[in-house]
Amino acid sequence: MAVDGEQRPPASDASRGVSCGCSDHFVRRAADSRACGAGRFPLACAFRCAARGIGYAFSSQRNLKIQLVIAAAAVVAGFALGISRAEWLAIVLAIVVVAVAEVVNTAVESVVDLASPQWHELARAAKDAGAGAVLIASAGSVVVGLMVFLPHLVALLAG
Repeated sequence: MAVDGEQRPPASDASRGVSCGCSDHFVRRAADSRACGAGRFPLACAFRCAARGIGYAFSSQRNLKIQLVIAAAAVVAGFALGISRAEWLAIVLAIVVVAVAEVVNTAVESVVDLASPQWHELARAAKDAGAGAVLIASAGSVVVGLMVFLPHLVALLAG
C-alpha cells in the first residue's frame, strides 16, 4: 500500500528510473523516482513525457489544431508583411500563450474527468474556468494580431 493510502502496482525497474520510467500502467509520482535509490526522474524521460502530453493535447483537442493553423497564418503574414523584430516577439508570445493555455486546459479537463466521472457543479466550474483562460488568451492574441498587422495592411492598401 502506498503512503497516501492508495493501492498501486509495485514499482518496476522502469518506474524507478532504471530505464525511461514513462510507464503507461499507472500514474508516476515523485516518490516512485526515488524508490530504491534510483535518484531523480531522468531528464530525457521528463522531456518525453512532456512531448507525450503535448501530443495528447494536439490529437484530442480540435481547438488546438485550429489555433495552430491560425498561428501558421500569422507567421506567413509576418513574413509577407516584413514585420519588425519587436512585432515578431509579440506574435510569437501570443502564439505561445494561447498554446500553453490550451494544453493546460486539456490537463484540467482530463483531471476533472478522472476525479469526477459523474456530473458535478465544481467539475463544470473547473472546466469552464479552463476554457475561459483559453478564451482570454485567444482574445488577447487577436488584439496583438490587430496591433501588429493592421498598420502594415493599411500601409499596403494605401500605397
